Amino acid sequence: MRAIIQRVTRASVTVNGGEPRAIGPGLVILLGVRETDEIDIVPKLADKCAHLRIFEDEDGKLNRSAVELGYSALVVSNFTLYGDTARGKRPSFSHAAKGELAVPCYEKFLDEMNRQGLQEVKHGEFGADMQIDLVNDGPVTIVIDTDEWKGKTR
Repeated sequence: MRAIIQRVTRASVTVNGGEPRAIGPGLVILLGVRETDEIDIVPKLADKCAHLRIFEDEDGKLNRSAVELGYSALVVSNFTLYGDTARGKRPSFSHAAKGELAVPCYEKFLDEMNRQGLQEVKHGEFGADMQIDLVNDGPVTIVIDTDEWKGKTR
């Protein structure tokens, strides 16, 4: 799985033209599932995202997490994180998981994020037309790819 985590002062997602689902300070997480991913990695990824120390402490160092500060998260599924641009000008999405795997992984990620102690977790909808509005604070943007964890103990 890939997670793009952005530290934000505020963010919202509008799903299929509906009412915006908004958060104040916290995290925007774009989540992509790869065709070879397994659902058992989801709890570790959710824990890593929620407790990532990317907020400043009193000394200006990135030493605090969204959980520690009582912040929120906005999670949006995003199959384009597995766009392959090696050939041609149009990305191939053949490595992105199909719905049979991606939906359960996304839903489990949302469940796990809700267990992390964040103020609230808002989210988009898998496969929907969505518009995201955010203010990236810093900017701070972190990429986590669980493929990099394979064979490593962390």
